[in-house]
Amino acid sequence: MDCLEVSAEQALQMAKGCRQYAMCKIDFLGTGICESGADRRFVAYYPQGRMLLYAALAEGKIPVTARAKEIADGCTLCGKCDYQCYFVTGMRPTAVMRALKRFVVGHPQPDRAASDADPLLAEIRAIVGSRWADSDPAVTVTYSTDPCPLADQRIPRYVVLPESAEQVAALLALFREHGIAWTVRGNGTNILGFALGDGAIIDMNRMKRIEFDEKNWTARIGPGVTAFELQSEAVRRGYRVCVAEGAASVISSIMTSGILSLLSTAYGTCASNVVDAEFVSREGRRFSLNDKEAPNLFAFQMTDQESRFVCTSATIKLHPRSDDEAGVLVPFQGLDDAVAFARDCAVRRIGFGIGILGAEYVSSFISPTQAQAVTVKETLSTKLGMEYLVVVLGDRHALRSVADMGRPLIDQKLFRTLNLGLNALGAAEWLELLTEVSQEEPFSYLKIQGFSELAETALGPSPEALLKEVDPDLRSFYAELYAGSEMTDLVWLNMFRVTSSRIGREKHFFPILVYLPLEAELLGVLVREFAAIAAKHGIKHDLGFITPVDDGKRCMFEYDYFVDHTDPAQIADFRVAAGEVGAVIEKYAAKTGTIRWLRYLLHQGVCRMENLLYC
Repeated sequence: MDCLEVSAEQALQMAKGCRQYAMCKIDFLGTGICESGADRRFVAYYPQGRMLLYAALAEGKIPVTARAKEIADGCTLCGKCDYQCYFVTGMRPTAVMRALKRFVVGHPQPDRAASDADPLLAEIRAIVGSRWADSDPAVTVTYSTDPCPLADQRIPRYVVLPESAEQVAALLALFREHGIAWTVRGNGTNILGFALGDGAIIDMNRMKRIEFDEKNWTARIGPGVTAFELQSEAVRRGYRVCVAEGAASVISSIMTSGILSLLSTAYGTCASNVVDAEFVSREGRRFSLNDKEAPNLFAFQMTDQESRFVCTSATIKLHPRSDDEAGVLVPFQGLDDAVAFARDCAVRRIGFGIGILGAEYVSSFISPTQAQAVTVKETLSTKLGMEYLVVVLGDRHALRSVADMGRPLIDQKLFRTLNLGLNALGAAEWLELLTEVSQEEPFSYLKIQGFSELAETALGPSPEALLKEVDPDLRSFYAELYAGSEMTDLVWLNMFRVTSSRIGREKHFFPILVYLPLEAELLGVLVREFAAIAAKHGIKHDLGFITPVDDGKRCMFEYDYFVDHTDPAQIADFRVAAGEVGAVIEKYAAKTGTIRWLRYLLHQGVCRMENLLYC
C-alpha cells in the first residue's frame, strides 16, 4: 500500500501529532523548502501549518474559507516535507497535504471581503502591506496551539509579519491605542507555550537580514534569522556562533532561555554572546543596549516577567574555528563519575563544547527511526553499560588532553563506525567480541590498539545498513546524505543541531531546565526527585544533558518528560506532575540559594550570565 494514501482518520491523527518544531522551515537537508512558505511566510503556508489547518478543519473547529483553499492549493505535493519531517519525527506530511486538498474540494467558501472589512486590519496592513497581515481563521488557527501539555489553545485575532523595526514600532503604538494584546513569535519552536496569544501575533519571519562585520568579529541579525541559517553563513566565512537548535530563532532563543548549547561551556550564555541589541518598547520607543538611558536589561530577578520589549536586531559574536576540530565521547556507568570528568575538563578549559548526555538523548539523535532508537538505547544502557556519555569538542590539542586523562573513549572515526553500524550493535557476535577483549576497567576494549578496525569488521557499517528500516522510497536520498561526513560528525552535529528534535519523535518532550552548581550530589538529588515524580504519574522520563558553564562552577541541566500531546489523560497527568516538579525546584532553590529555574529567565534572557548565576 502507498504510505502516502491514508484514510481521513489516519491523516487527522498524523496532523494532530505534528510536533511544531519548525524543521520544515529551514533547508537543513539541502532539499529546499516549501515554495509557498518561502513566498508567503505565514506558518499556514508551510507543511507544519497545513498539518494544523487540516486538523482544525477536520474537527470542525473552523470553516473552510477562501484562504483555506488558497493554502491547500499552494501545496504542489513536491514531497520535500516528507524528507524533512521523516528525518525528525518519522511522519510523512504529504499524506496530510493530499487529505487537505480533498477536504476543501466541494466546500463552499465565504467571500473573503467579510474578514478583510475589519477596519483595524486595514490599519495594520497600512503599516506592513496588504500581504503581511491576516485575520482569516485558516491563518490564525495555525498560530493557536503548541505541543506543550501546559498550553491551551488560543486563537489570535490577527497575525502580522513586519519587515523592519520601524514597522514594529508602529504596530506596538497601534495595538496600544486599540488595547490589543500582542505576542512576539520568532520561529515558533519554544514548545513551552510562550508564543501563543489571543490578540495579535507578531511573526518575525520576514526580518531575516544578516550583516557580517568580520573585522570586528560580529554579525548583526534580525529576529527572523534561525540558528541553522546563521551558523551556515558563519561557517561559510570560517567562523562559528553559539546558537540553539537549528530551527530556532537566534534572538528568540536568547530572549527566552539565554541560548542552551554545549558550546556554552566556552562561549557562555545570555548576554555573553551579545555585543549589542536593539529593542522597541510597548510605547513604540526604540533603544539599544548601548544607550546610556536604556532600561537595564542586563539585570536578572527571580520572579516571573512579562514581555515589555521587542528585540528587532542583535549583534552577535563570531568565534574562530580551526581545521583540526573533532569530537570524542567518553562513556560512564554512573552520573557521579560523568559529572566529575566533565567538571575536570571544564575547569581545565579543555575544548569548546562539553556535555553529559543521557542514553535517551544519544540513541534518539543517532537513530534514523524510532524503532532503532529503542533498540540502541537498550544496547547502550543495558548491554554495554553506557548510561551516560560525555561529549567533548575541541582541536587536536584539546582532544590529546582528553586522551591523556586516561579514560576509554570513542573518537570521531569509531563514532562514525558505530553510527553507521547501529543495527549490529546489539548482535550476539559483537557483544561476545567485547566480552572477550574486555579487562577489569569498564569499557577497556576501547583502549585496544586497532579496536576501530575490529569494530568496522564486526559491524559492517554503511549508509545502506543503517537505513534498512527507513521507508523504501526515502532510502536512496538518506543514503546519499549519510555517505557524506556531516551526519556523523560530532562537531557539525553539535553546531547545527539538526537531529536534536528527534528527542520528541516518540512523544513530545517537555524539558525541565535548571541552572545550578556542577555538583554531583545536588544533580543526583534532582534527578531522583524528577524521576520519582514521573514514575508516580506514569510519565516516560530521562536525563537530557548537563553542560558545564563558567569554568565548570555551574551547569545547564535538562531533564525530560515525554507526553503524547494529543492524549487528554496524559496531559492531565503531566499537569499534576509539572506542579510537583515546580515545587521541588523552588524547595531546593530556597534551600541552596544557587538554583535558577528557566521559568524566570523568560523575557530576561539578555541578562548578564553572572547576574543569572550568582545574583
